[in-house]
Amino acid sequence: MTVGFDESSPDRRVRVMGEPVDSYPALPPEVERGTVRRITVVGEEILRRECKDVTRFGTAELARLIDDMFATNQVASGAGLAANQIDVDLRLFVWDITDEWGVRHVGHLANPVLADVPAGERRLVEEDEGCLSVPGPFRTVPRPDRAVVHGFDLHGEPLVIEGRGYFARCLQHETDHLHGRLYLDRLSQRERKSALREMAAAKDEVFARRAAAAEKLGK
Repeated sequence: MTVGFDESSPDRRVRVMGEPVDSYPALPPEVERGTVRRITVVGEEILRRECKDVTRFGTAELARLIDDMFATNQVASGAGLAANQIDVDLRLFVWDITDEWGVRHVGHLANPVLADVPAGERRLVEEDEGCLSVPGPFRTVPRPDRAVVHGFDLHGEPLVIEGRGYFARCLQHETDHLHGRLYLDRLSQRERKSALREMAAAKDEVFARRAAAAEKLGK
């Protein structure tokens, strides 16, 4: 199945796993079920590792992991979260993001592979980007404004998700994580050092906000 979103479309319904739905709760059901886990921070080895493929689909363990990732992403006010960001060595990420056209996208994808998008169908956009594993700083990062990602859902069904704009950036950012790459790697050495200094100064406040959000949710 291939699903996508064109900014010229008048349909502004929430996309769940790429499919438009007529209604969707503010808090995804996965968040209600999930447990908040510790988010790994730049410098931890797992964030630099090529993650392993998901091979066991349709299991209670995989469903629980996805729930936990959604809960963790929620309390951290994230747009997306990769499995290695909660210290799990699997090629899996989740997202809950509203793009610049006001469309909310929610879902998960296992074993994602970014497709090559022809140059004539994309443009390079420089926008601010942050990361839950680099708590605090945002930096300008150039990325294509369109992304197409192939992968599988919880049950092992093939899926192709297309994103534009901010959602495209999210899909690329999370796929990078599963190859052991951070947005810091796309910065100059000077900008990278500056971001790390900013993180060192901000991280305690960020961690406190996350803890307060988890407590508010009863997590």
